[in-house]
Amino acid sequence: MSQSIDQIMRLAPVIPVIVIDRVEDAVPMAEALVAGGLTVLEVTLRTPAALDAITAMKSVKGAVVGAGTVLDPAMLKGAIAAGAEFIVSPGLTDNLGKAAVASGIPFLPGTASAGDIMRGMDLGLDRFKFFPAATSGGIPALKALAGPFGQARFCPTGGISLATAPDWLALEAVLCVGGSWVVPSGPLDHAKIETLAREAAALSRH
Repeated sequence: MSQSIDQIMRLAPVIPVIVIDRVEDAVPMAEALVAGGLTVLEVTLRTPAALDAITAMKSVKGAVVGAGTVLDPAMLKGAIAAGAEFIVSPGLTDNLGKAAVASGIPFLPGTASAGDIMRGMDLGLDRFKFFPAATSGGIPALKALAGPFGQARFCPTGGISLATAPDWLALEAVLCVGGSWVVPSGPLDHAKIETLAREAAALSRH
């Protein structure tokens, strides 16, 4: 039985947002993140290597590998075929939302407004990404949005760092945050990624 999106969001306080250019980096990168305590990995579909990287990372013991930057039903289908265990999108459209719900895969759609959240709730969803978090009004905006939607829980992503993550994680409506700082761009540095992952995994939630 696959885990629900709620269970996945509670596995670690930070979900690394991964942009991967080389498939051969996938397994060592996932191993470093999992060793540091970050088991939920979001591989963004922004590069030609992404789908193969998802398939490769799934071989790493303890890793829960999902696809991010899923924009439409065709990308959803490709991500599921590659073995993605959950799906993250930057926004929410009826087309993608209905296809994701019909597929049964755990789905974390991007929201930045009350209308987005209501559209998601119409589809039976109550777990959302808040994106782009820092430029969509930050913590005051999410606090205000969470007010009318008591059952909704969020993963803020976009412009969050190790320094600001604790402020987000202190909010009752936040289950985890998404962060690209854990996997810096440039040549793969296993030790550095594991250290960054360990710091992120040690962050406490409300």
